[in-house]
Amino acid sequence: MQGTTDRERIQDEALARATRNKSWANYPAIFEGFTAKGIPEGEIEPRVNVFTFHAWKALGRYVRRGEHGVKVTTWIKIDEKRDERTGEVVRESGRRPKTAVVFHVSQTEPLANGA
Repeated sequence: MQGTTDRERIQDEALARATRNKSWANYPAIFEGFTAKGIPEGEIEPRVNVFTFHAWKALGRYVRRGEHGVKVTTWIKIDEKRDERTGEVVRESGRRPKTAVVFHVSQTEPLANGA
């Protein structure tokens, strides 16, 4: 992605992770959280109209000031790390949990002229 800024790279990676992930593990929290905010269940479509802050930016939208999203847990891949001098494994490969916040499209607005 030559010519993109770090911010754009982060946004593009967030969108890619959101759209390629196939887990349904967070669906109950997403539906419960957004229906509690008054959004009808039929209007909640994870990976279609529910994304993280950075994924929305990659889609040309921003989350309105003051909006509160729904917390979900994602699993981030970690690679094995070895000590450069000894070759000993310092950290095993695997996955670690990370919390993220997702927002519904109704909490967003289109970005003005690529801002």
